[in-house]
Amino acid sequence: MSAGLLLGLAGCGGGDASSDDTLTVGATSVPHAEILKFVKDNLADKNGLRLEIREFSNYEQLNPALNDGQLDANYFQHKPYLDESNQKTGQKLTFVAGVHLEPLGVYSKKVTKLADLKQGATVAVPSDPSNEARALKLLADNGVITLKPGAGQNATEKDITGNPKNIKFKPTDAAALPRQLPDVDASVINGNYALEAKLTPAKDALVSEKAEGNPYVNGLVTRPEDADDPQIKKLVDLLRGPEVKKFIEDTYKGSVLPAA
Repeated sequence: MSAGLLLGLAGCGGGDASSDDTLTVGATSVPHAEILKFVKDNLADKNGLRLEIREFSNYEQLNPALNDGQLDANYFQHKPYLDESNQKTGQKLTFVAGVHLEPLGVYSKKVTKLADLKQGATVAVPSDPSNEARALKLLADNGVITLKPGAGQNATEKDITGNPKNIKFKPTDAAALPRQLPDVDASVINGNYALEAKLTPAKDALVSEKAEGNPYVNGLVTRPEDADDPQIKKLVDLLRGPEVKKFIEDTYKGSVLPAA
């Protein structure tokens, strides 16, 4: 999940977008804006799609902006985050299609492997509930902690049943995690923020998520009345097409993975 960017889709009010409409979409900057810019510069015109791209630093603004009609779609989040957001706000935004995975990784300036974390070490994790649960699961999958069976996508610190090193967790705004890295023993950082901080997840992460069966694929989201809009569908086809897949593979070299 990511730092905000908006792609503007002006005039897509309820599913009757014409070929002359500009699609307004919100997204975070890396990699979402970069992927959208590739589509805009290389694929949109010849496929009859007009895109406007706007960037925002706070991803928490994107769902409200979409719900209020300032955007026609956004591209920054995975479905667990959207589900949590809809439940919290009463919004009914719709996840249209997955595009890519940014593997969550554990980074450290103080140790080179998780086994070297000291007793009482401080580990920073994203503070939003869906990504905090994701971070705890990554740590559990790598033997740092044990979680209560079934905690899954809703895990919190209360679900930790084993913590042999007495790790102290520091929930932190996701965008601030890279800046805090020197001040903690380790940090679980979203892939987009790692890239923005010039970290290379495929090389710098001590451990990272696996792609297979991962529910945290980032994708395109819109209002329910626009889910079947031809322009939205056209953008989905391009985002999930072979040209974008190759762009992701060539540009991010394993730090961002195309959705299956």
